[in-house]
Amino acid sequence: MSVLLEFSMTPLDKGESVSSYVARSLEIIDQSGLPYKLNPMGTVIEGEWDEVMAVVTACYQKMSSDCGRITTQIKIDARQGKSERLRAKTEKLEKVLGKALKQ
Repeated sequence: MSVLLEFSMTPLDKGESVSSYVARSLEIIDQSGLPYKLNPMGTVIEGEWDEVMAVVTACYQKMSSDCGRITTQIKIDARQGKSERLRAKTEKLEKVLGKALKQ
């Protein structure tokens, strides 16, 4: 089953600027080899259930190594029989609208 998983993970005990902590998660995501798309409020990963959950777990384990309080938001869209949805969902909307969307 193909899964699109969007998540954000933020330490709450490290002050206002947490980009260095978020960057560590993005390194894990990038090294996973799974397709992903970064957005200003989180990251969308595409893969099988166990693959995407393993990435989230690895990000949590890394962040929890030196962060005492972490907030995580996760949204999952699981669908059988479909793949390459990360790209295809945007392309479908562009086709319906008849124009390219800002990304």
